[in-house]
Amino acid sequence: MASLPPIANNPDVRFLGKLLGDVIRAYGGEALFRRIEYIRSVSVDRARGVAGAEAIDPGLDRLTLDETLDFTRGFMLFSMLANLAEDRQGVAAETGADVAHAIERLAADGIGRDAVLALLDTALIAPVLTAHPTEVRRKSMIDHRNRIADLLALKDRGLEETGDGDRIDDAILRQIALLWQTRVLRRERLYVADEVETALSYLRDVFLPALPALYARWDRVVGERVPSFLRPGTWIGGDRDGNPYVDGASMTLALARASEAVLGYYLEAVHALGAELSISTEHARVAAGALALAEASGDTAASRADEPYRRALSGIYARLAATHLALTGKPAPRPGPLTGAPYSDPAAFRHDLAEIAHALAGEGEGPLASGGALGRLIRAVETFGFHLATLDMRQNSAVHERVVAELLRAAGVADDYLALDEDARVALLRRELASARLLTSPYATYSDETASELGVVRAAAAAHRTYGPASIVNYIVSMAQSVSDLLEVHVLLKEAGLYRPGKPPEAAIMAIPLFETVADLERAPGIMADWLALPEVAAIASARGVQEVMIGYSDSNKDGGYLTSTWQLSKGSSALAPVFEAAGVRMQLFHGRGGAVGRGGGSAFQAIQAQPPGTVQGRIRITEQGEVIAAKYGTRASAMTNLEAMTAATLLASLAPSELPEKDRARFHAAMDTLSDTAFRAYRGLVYETDGFRTFFRQATPIAEIAGLKIGSRPASRKKSDAIEDLRAIPWVFSWAQARIMLPGWYGVGQAIAGFEDKELLREMAGAWPLFAATLANMEQVLAKSDMDLAARYAALVEDRALGDGIFTRIRDGWQQTHDGLLGITRQTRLLEKHAALEASIRLRLPYIEPLNLLQIELLKRHRAGEDDARIGEGILLSINAIATALRNSG
Repeated sequence: MASLPPIANNPDVRFLGKLLGDVIRAYGGEALFRRIEYIRSVSVDRARGVAGAEAIDPGLDRLTLDETLDFTRGFMLFSMLANLAEDRQGVAAETGADVAHAIERLAADGIGRDAVLALLDTALIAPVLTAHPTEVRRKSMIDHRNRIADLLALKDRGLEETGDGDRIDDAILRQIALLWQTRVLRRERLYVADEVETALSYLRDVFLPALPALYARWDRVVGERVPSFLRPGTWIGGDRDGNPYVDGASMTLALARASEAVLGYYLEAVHALGAELSISTEHARVAAGALALAEASGDTAASRADEPYRRALSGIYARLAATHLALTGKPAPRPGPLTGAPYSDPAAFRHDLAEIAHALAGEGEGPLASGGALGRLIRAVETFGFHLATLDMRQNSAVHERVVAELLRAAGVADDYLALDEDARVALLRRELASARLLTSPYATYSDETASELGVVRAAAAAHRTYGPASIVNYIVSMAQSVSDLLEVHVLLKEAGLYRPGKPPEAAIMAIPLFETVADLERAPGIMADWLALPEVAAIASARGVQEVMIGYSDSNKDGGYLTSTWQLSKGSSALAPVFEAAGVRMQLFHGRGGAVGRGGGSAFQAIQAQPPGTVQGRIRITEQGEVIAAKYGTRASAMTNLEAMTAATLLASLAPSELPEKDRARFHAAMDTLSDTAFRAYRGLVYETDGFRTFFRQATPIAEIAGLKIGSRPASRKKSDAIEDLRAIPWVFSWAQARIMLPGWYGVGQAIAGFEDKELLREMAGAWPLFAATLANMEQVLAKSDMDLAARYAALVEDRALGDGIFTRIRDGWQQTHDGLLGITRQTRLLEKHAALEASIRLRLPYIEPLNLLQIELLKRHRAGEDDARIGEGILLSINAIATALRNSG
């Protein structure tokens, strides 16, 4: 057997771990430090095979409840600091995952810069932040973590002191001490407003400065200015699917806070430019456009009479301050002496900035002709407008059906819309959309649900008037299963003036179907063919230039298992491409991915490149949620790395020749069909067809206790039911991860591999087909993080021992089959043998996760036995937090 890597060979991990030990000793006492250190050292020895399996339990047994809480915090903080250290060292980075390398690879295939620029002219890459509740850490914890990252960056530059004169090592130690004394758990549940503020901190503090810097880099790589194709989005405040706390008011709040943030950023940037551009007409010629702005500014200060750029920027600042007041209702944070008219839209603001840029460039080819701070500000305005990030609306199709049925009934159009078949519904809805008459009446009384939905579309219309049409572009329909599900959205939009009948009709917001289950994915091509065949829809799509389709990884996985979900998503995307081509409409896919592999997680760089040929075309949107947001976008450096990788992958997926030879395509697809069918039957047989499985899941995992974490505003289930079908995919995946079973990320694959006769074909697929290679790589990571010995202890929590033993035996056997099958295909002697950095990363964590799992199991036993000491409940929640932090992508 190949030798195993050391537990930790990252100098940052050792440095931060030592400082954490110093903090625990200083604030927790020598006895606590020694007890924690003993458990840590024994656990490391177990991971190395030095100590026996029973060695660690006595150390845990001797912990008091107070020490248990401190121990759990200590191990959680070590994992958090280890994550930070690895992010800095690029453990998760991928070779060639940048635009420069992508362009080099394309050039080697005969695809030049002109083709890249032509693609970018119509491209859209959009990471979309969602409030899906898998981030267990409080924002305060993340803030301290990010300060440590900034301090380590100073240390990397060879500095010994901060700008304030503190020794850097002392400053880092202080931040770790603050982490130790910061409350880990939220005491109150999160509200939508809290989620809005959390997302805003990333958009304002990271995306706003990072994206212009990235564009400047890409301009240099390409050799000319590239279009502003990468723009962030958000669901937070607009995603109503299953969340009763999201409404028109939350949308208004989210948009107002975002606008306030971006306008504040612009005001500071313009103020800084005014200080910088001290150019005098005594030493420079100034173009007429800049002079005109200076004269119109109203700035008559004698001290600036010969400084037209400063005078022009004084006028721009005054207009921007007036815009801030008009859009937010608040005066600018830094009041100016001048007054001006508000800008009508971001384009007018950009125009004035461009006049200054053209004037600077017109003075010659000197250093002032390049972008600098002004160029970055212009890029920011193009990217973020006055709205910062596009806010998506989302609601379940069943809600739309009920609301439209009520509107039609109240208007005397149809007494029982819900009783109509699909053809009758479509015909009725099309008639309504062709008419200028509204369904709503000020004299009618509507249910709370209908009134709320009407309030939402009216809030969207108000947002368009206030912040511009880019503020809300998309309306996602969850559980879309028919054309009528999309037409119903147009009916609602029409009530707010966002859909206008005519020849052609106009829709200011795009209705987007979300296909989530395996059956939905199979029906998707037919539904979209019927949708695009409607003349009014075709006209709208043609005018817009694109129609989006969202595909859901989470529910398709919960419905059909990992392998079937992956394959059906790929097949569904491929089947959609010719439908759009026949309709003459450009397709845009929106990938609803989560952090865990069971929810589409894993390397975005690999995932995008593995998309079927012809399905990316330079346009892709991807959800980013929970712990993934902090991991990928917690700092400017990590955000730039991940956004660069996303862009590079999109270029390669759109322009590079397919890596899968045509002669192999049919063979590989047929093999995948066979594998998927077997895996689907195995997964469904266990999860949905095994008596008592629901009980096993709820007793063998901390699903009930996870609800106490207060990590999101949305309920865990769609309905008041304990059925797996009604449970949201996030707690489903999160719970299995806590119990170290990770079932959604692998179950069924082992049976599929074992039952497939031509193993050599599978090895060939793994080497030649990016989709299959990425599928195996993601699953391998999940298997490496799972632990069937620990899982057996969780299974022992099931009250009916025969039930627990029977189901767990099937799970353990399935895991072993999957493990052995994967190693056979990849020709490895152990998991991650060919991925040394990732193997070292996971092995570093395992000694810190196992004791947490063992403690969690004991606390769960005591809690479920009726012990009511508050520290037991707190310990369970702390352990959930700590395990999630250590596993990283668990939700």
